[in-house]
Parts: sequence; structure tokens; C-alpha cells
Amino acid sequence: MTDFFGIPIQALLGQLLLGLVNGSFYAILSLGLAVIFGLLNVINFAHGALYMMGAFLTWMGLRYLGVNYWVMLLLAPIGVGIFGVIIEKLFLRWLYKLDHLYGLLMTFGLTLMLEGLFRSFFGVSGQPYPVPDALRGATNLGFMILPNYRAWVVVASLIVCFATWYVIERTKLGAYLRAGTENPRLVEAFGINVPLMVTLTYGFGVALAGFAGVLAAPVLQVSPLMGSNLIITVFAVVVIGGMGSIMGAILTGLGLGVVEGLTKVFYPEASNTVVFLIMAIVLMIRPAGLFGKEK
Repeated sequence: MTDFFGIPIQALLGQLLLGLVNGSFYAILSLGLAVIFGLLNVINFAHGALYMMGAFLTWMGLRYLGVNYWVMLLLAPIGVGIFGVIIEKLFLRWLYKLDHLYGLLMTFGLTLMLEGLFRSFFGVSGQPYPVPDALRGATNLGFMILPNYRAWVVVASLIVCFATWYVIERTKLGAYLRAGTENPRLVEAFGINVPLMVTLTYGFGVALAGFAGVLAAPVLQVSPLMGSNLIITVFAVVVIGGMGSIMGAILTGLGLGVVEGLTKVFYPEASNTVVFLIMAIVLMIRPAGLFGKEK
């Protein structure tokens, strides 16, 4: 294969693919944030801590109960979702009519509490989690050796992301959810329990974070700080895509992962800041984000 601006094409394609893997995590995490903000109008800063919680539930399931990865892929998101339902019922439901800042501060406090709790029990060093047997090994793509597990991360993320988009944007349930946030009294007149629907929506949004945590466990070291290292970038993704835009969160997450991967090839020093540079440019040109609606 030939070079591209002096860079071997194998290295370029390899970074593109690895960028897509990172973008899959950005997409599924920013999707959860977009669902919660778009339907509940809450900025959920605890999303990173709940992502960490999903990874730790997966690790603890194997370490203490012998529950394998595939079972935890279902149980961990459900556990995080139930925890989210409790948080919504106890704290968040009193903040919906207040300024966004109150929800942000409350969820930020929750983040500090969760990180402190897990740090006190497990320390700050990461805990390894093995790749499931069915996904071990790698596939030779010609230009790179792709670990099978990373390919699974991309496929699983895309399936969950686009299934969520379809349910919210193309089904009757999604129409009820959107209508319930716009005019709850009208929707309640049709016999729909709007408070319960809002609670379950928040539970589903944080369950997406838990699902991402399960996917991340075999890739990253399971650590109490793994969420705080990622959440700022994910918030930038949501802002670029447009706050509350479901498709914007998915496409922007995947796209920025690829851009980040390319930046590591052409200018590695900027790979950690390129997302924030793009965010600044987008906000200057289109404050509502690429897919957001101008008010």
C-alpha cells in the first residue's frame, strides 16, 4: 500500500478503525445524556459515574458470584437503571421545574459520592477484566490485526444506538415520551402515567451508561476514575451534536472518535484537545449544535 502525505496507509486505516471503537463509546454515552436532557431537561453529570458503576458491577459479578460477561451484559444495565430510578424518585423529580444548574449540581454531587464510595472499597488502581472466550483472538484485515472484542464493541454500540433512536423517533411509545415532556397534562388526559414514564426514561438513559460500562470492562482497567476521565469529552460530543438531539449524539460521537483517531496520526499532540477545539468552532457558528434546533 502507498503512503498518504508521508504516512503509511496501513497506519491511517488502523487509526480510523480504532477511532471508530472510541467513537462507539462516545456515541452510546452521549446518547444516554441526550435522551435524559431531551426528554427530561436534566443535565446528568452523574453519567460518567454510572458508566463506572456498570463496569464495576460486571467485574464484581465475575469476581464474587462467578457470573459471566454475557449475563452481566443484561444484568449490569438493569442494576444501574434501577439505581437511576431510585435517584430520580428521591432527588431529580423535585428539580425539573428549576434552572438546569440545580440538576447539574445535584448530579455532580452524586458523582463525587459514588467515586468516593468505590475508591474507598477498591482503591484507585484499575481492576482487570478478561475478554470473554467467544470474543478472544483477532481478525487479520490486511492493513491491521483487529481484536475481535473491539469489533464486537462497535457492532453492539451501533445496534443499541440505532434501536434507541428508532424507538424514540419512530414509534408510538417515543411519541408519548416526547408529548409527555411538552404537555404532560394533555398526555395524562389520555390515561398515561407521565411521572412513571419520566422515571423509566431516566432509568433507561442511565442504563445506557451501564451498558457502555460493561462493554468497556474488558478494554479498560475497571477503576473508580474511569468515568471522570471520559465524561467531559462526552459532554463536548453532546454539545457539538446538539443538546437533546438523539441522532446528533450518535453521529457526532462516532464522527469525533474517527477525527480523534486521525489526529493521533497527523498531529498526536492535539489528539486530547481536538474535540474541544471543534466544540468551540461549532458553538461560534451554530450555538445550538450541528443537529440541534435553534430557538
